[in-house]
This record gives sequence, structure tokens and C-alpha cells, in this order.
Amino acid sequence: MIARICAGAASASAVAVSHYIVGWDRLPGWAEDDHATALGVFRETNGDIGEGWETVCAAAEHAGEARAFFEAHFRPVLITDGSPPFLTGYYEPEIDGSPVRTDQFRHAFYGHPPEVVPGTVWHSRTEIETGGLLEGRGLEIAWVADAAEAFFLQVQGSGRIRFPDGRTIRLGFAGRNGHPYRSIGAELVRTGVFPAEEVSAQVIRRWVRENPEAGVALLRHNPSFVFFREVTEVPPDRGPLGAMGRSVTPMRSVAVDPAFVPLGAPVWVDTTGAAPMRRLMVAQDTGSAIRGPQRADIFMGTGEPAGEVAGRMRDSGRMVVLLPVAMADALARGR
Repeated sequence: MIARICAGAASASAVAVSHYIVGWDRLPGWAEDDHATALGVFRETNGDIGEGWETVCAAAEHAGEARAFFEAHFRPVLITDGSPPFLTGYYEPEIDGSPVRTDQFRHAFYGHPPEVVPGTVWHSRTEIETGGLLEGRGLEIAWVADAAEAFFLQVQGSGRIRFPDGRTIRLGFAGRNGHPYRSIGAELVRTGVFPAEEVSAQVIRRWVRENPEAGVALLRHNPSFVFFREVTEVPPDRGPLGAMGRSVTPMRSVAVDPAFVPLGAPVWVDTTGAAPMRRLMVAQDTGSAIRGPQRADIFMGTGEPAGEVAGRMRDSGRMVVLLPVAMADALARGR
């Protein structure tokens, strides 16, 4: 795992990546956190982390006092390439929709086309939407009424659709078209529509609805397009599936760049926004916009309240990764 982390860091950035061991006493709020809850989340995926984690993963299954377990088996490591930390939030949308197309519900979510090969570049969002490349092929899973809501569910990568008969289905990420993600919020700032401090998911939704023609063009500024599958194996009371194939936990699961942070690793998150957050989370997810060692996306939960919080979060702070002692020491010596 050490070699994989170092190789990933080198390929992901031309800037040197440094690893610094941080004392537990340099993590404000560490002593007050709910370590037992964090340990429970860690146990969800700790068997899938990989080489170098076997001892700590085995110890986690029989750990007694949670804080003592983390302090005995890990070292906090600050991983940085000099880029400023940027922490955002994501959530699982829950929106009204239909299992069939109607005059009201016209925007479809599609399954993965068989000709799209993972890791390759297929048609762009504009080409897909204007060329009808997915229509009438039996790939449609559900339809919703609002183009902006459909777009943001693609950005989140999962969601729930409420049908008129009272049934709810859950959509999970099945793949993408291979194009890079482009921020439509950044495009609104670049073109002078809004200053950066005013842009949020809620503001973008409202602007797209109030400017239908320009709104469609804005959404197509992002060429990335996401395909879905219907998720039936996750109980309704659990969170959506993350990149590790397990349910993510509100306020305890975080999406990271796996080129720098091992998926499954505990991560101490310390934000400096309007509502500072200091707590131990677990890196259980990824995202196309999550790039760099100090870039993170925190899972806020399901539904509109979680979406409101996630849409406003654009914080600074820092992310400190908990790595097994031997791994942390080796990385720190090699900086």
C-alpha cells in the first residue's frame, strides 16, 4: 500500500507530496469526539483496505475502548502537495419521479450502455442529450420533472426516486461516459453571473429554472454523464453505496482522492467554515470532482435538509489521515 500511495501521488500531481506525522494533541476536538461511532463505521469496510492494514483491521474487530484503539494502532498523517484544503458536502437526493415518461416527467436516468467501456471516453453530455443516443433502448430506469434536479442527482452519484404510487426506488452509480467533470458553479462565476461567495447548489437550481434556455446550456457545460442502476440490496434505513460497495454513514463517511488517501482509512476532518466540524470519519467514497490530498466531500445524509447543508458547504480547514504506525513512519521518513 505504501508503494501504491506514493506512485499514485506522483502521477496525480507534478508537485511533491509531503507526509507529516501530527501529534494527537494537535487535533483540536479529538478527545471529545465519539470514537465508538467512528470505529463502527471503520469496521464496515476495514477488511477491504489492502496490504499493510491486516493487523489493524484484525485488531478493530476485537477492540475495546475505541479511542485507545485508534491511538495505539495509528499515527495521524497530514498529506499535502501545497494546494489549499477544500472541503465540501454531498448527499443522497430524494425527488419525485415516474417509472414511465409522462408530460410532467421528461428527464430520464439511464442504465449503463453495453458499448461504453469503463476507462474510455464516450459521447459528451451534449451529444447524448441532443443525439438521442440512449433513448428507446430499454435503458431508462426512471423519469423526473426537473432538469436541474436530474443533473444534481448525477453529480451526487446516487439518489431516491418517489413514484406516484408511493413506491420509492434507489439509484446507484453504474459508470460514466469518461469525460472530465466541469463545475457549472465555476462557470457561472467565470461568466460574471454570480460572485463566488453567492454560488450554491440552491442558487444554481433556481437560476436554471428561471433561465430555461441558458440553463440547459449551463448544464451541458459539464460534459460528464453518469449512468445508474437500481439498487435493491440496501435497506431503506441505510445510506447509499459508496465506492467500497458499502453503505455510507451521514457525517462519518467522506469521499477522497484515492491517489493520495487509501479507501477505508480513518480520516480526521477539521473544517473552518460557518459551522466548524471536528470529527473522525472514514474514507469510503470517491468523486470525479475530488482531486488532491486535501480535497474531501463529506456525506451529509438523505433528502432535502441534508441537501441544504451540503449545498452551502465550501470550507477550508484540513484533513489528517490515520495510517497504521509502520506505514506512517515509513512515509514520513521518505518525505
